[in-house]
Amino acid sequence: MKNLSFTRIIAIAAFFVSFLSCTTLEEEVLDESLSGTGQAEIVSGSIAPVYGILRQVWLHTTNFGLQEVASDEGILPYRGGTDWFDGGKFISVHQHLMTPGNSLVGDTWTAITLGISRSVAATEQLTLEVKEGNSKAQNPLYEMVAVKAYLNMLALDNWGLVFKKERSSQQTEILRGQAAVDYLMSELLSVVNLISNSGEPGRMNKAAVEALLARLYLNVAVYRDPYGSPNFKSEDMDKVIEYTNRIINAGYTLSPEYFDLFNDNNNTNKEIIFSLDQRGVLQTEHSRWQYWSISGDQVPRPEWPNTRGTDAVAATPDFIKTWADAYGSADAAMADARFFQRNTLVPANLQDLTGINPTNDANHYYCVDAKEFEMDRGILRGVIWGPRKDASGNILKCPDGKIRVYPVINRRSSGANIRYVNHNLEVNFTSEGSLHNTGHRFSKYQFSRTSPDCCSFSSVDIVLIRLGEIYLMRAEAKLRKGDVAGALADVNTLRTSRTARPAQRPAPLNSIDLNILYRESGFELYWEGLRRTYQIRFGKYEDIWTEKTDRDVNKRLFPIPQRAIDGASNIKGFLVQNPGY
Repeated sequence: MKNLSFTRIIAIAAFFVSFLSCTTLEEEVLDESLSGTGQAEIVSGSIAPVYGILRQVWLHTTNFGLQEVASDEGILPYRGGTDWFDGGKFISVHQHLMTPGNSLVGDTWTAITLGISRSVAATEQLTLEVKEGNSKAQNPLYEMVAVKAYLNMLALDNWGLVFKKERSSQQTEILRGQAAVDYLMSELLSVVNLISNSGEPGRMNKAAVEALLARLYLNVAVYRDPYGSPNFKSEDMDKVIEYTNRIINAGYTLSPEYFDLFNDNNNTNKEIIFSLDQRGVLQTEHSRWQYWSISGDQVPRPEWPNTRGTDAVAATPDFIKTWADAYGSADAAMADARFFQRNTLVPANLQDLTGINPTNDANHYYCVDAKEFEMDRGILRGVIWGPRKDASGNILKCPDGKIRVYPVINRRSSGANIRYVNHNLEVNFTSEGSLHNTGHRFSKYQFSRTSPDCCSFSSVDIVLIRLGEIYLMRAEAKLRKGDVAGALADVNTLRTSRTARPAQRPAPLNSIDLNILYRESGFELYWEGLRRTYQIRFGKYEDIWTEKTDRDVNKRLFPIPQRAIDGASNIKGFLVQNPGY
């Protein structure tokens, strides 16, 4: 097996990102790594850069965006011919026509490989601390082994390879297929029975490692043969059931209010197993998952008038159709608490907009305290409501000091025909379909009360693993083994757990098969960066949707960035491009 210094690859990749890409990955300076002395500070200084890099991995312009727009869940057009083109990277990924020069793919590669490099350095430092008698370094060492495996799982999922490296003095080995799976399993198994199950969801723990093992066994058929038809072995499904059983019996609980999972203070939510801790500990918070899909004319936090959305990703009509197909004549917003939560409580006398438009609606508003205003959540459709600004950029207020809530004016693409933001179903790459208001929008995460602008200082933790996914994994493993009743029971436990709004509590299903389970996974896990993986495993990734017609199975894996291949070109065969590119 050919190998090369991993540090050298990272340095080369970082160089190309900094100087040739339209999107840069800035190195974050973490306070914990720069201050203090003694054993505790050495430990925190080792692990903080590793946990910190996960925010870059899961940015909208790295892995989160890559997963969303490559799937049938999200689409990002060239908005109004002015916004979000970025060299066509989002368009080509959605169409599965990306090349090795695509910067969305390349920046994701850089963030993940940089994270792996940091985790290697952290495990090396913590191993020395443990040998020197620093007992406080032992569990953080297990955490870093687990995070390194997690990052390598992302690399395996994206490019079909992992980076095997234990010490900075070693050369990296590229593993694929069964060898990659065996390595990841050995890494996770080495810590699963040693790592603590205490602590907060912002740190790797026993349940998180068990969840990664369950994910690995569930996807192992794909990872062994990424271009073929997966062979889901009974013994692999048994392992999925074993690890999900452990988690389900470990004391985690499903959240009665679905959207509480994605609100301020979700750090204490008992459903969340692993997340990015965003409570200001590292001063590197972001709210990209919140603002990315929201209208740029919306002001989500009127106490902070500069907050706004950016009119980026919309839900594809095909994804919305899965809800319509499931609920038929019933509106999914009324039938399923996961689809929609109404927070803008428009008075009945204002709801009818017949004859009302931005030119005559000066008195068509209601009043609410600025700190109590909340956007609707879930899938946003039609005309939205929110604060309005005057010509000077000040929020319009009622006589008692509360803010006025109006239908939101579409100032970004109305032109002379001024009208309201109306998130219609159709969105595509045509001129009309690319306008700023087109497409239903994802409003899954709350705009944090701590955010003074569109993208920073969010106290909402970003959820990476939670109990809802665990139930779906167990249901899938049971179903693939022929236990239909057991799978149905797990899915119905999950559906009927969302009891906070009884009228919208999803009803239990009467039957289940793989297609229904796949559909249910979309309802539960949308906007969490998991859809592409589910599509590949369920054989849906070669389907046609919205602007995507490519059926090439080679596109299940992304191209290895050309800049990385060029950087390793002095050792023949070290980085071999994936088929189809």
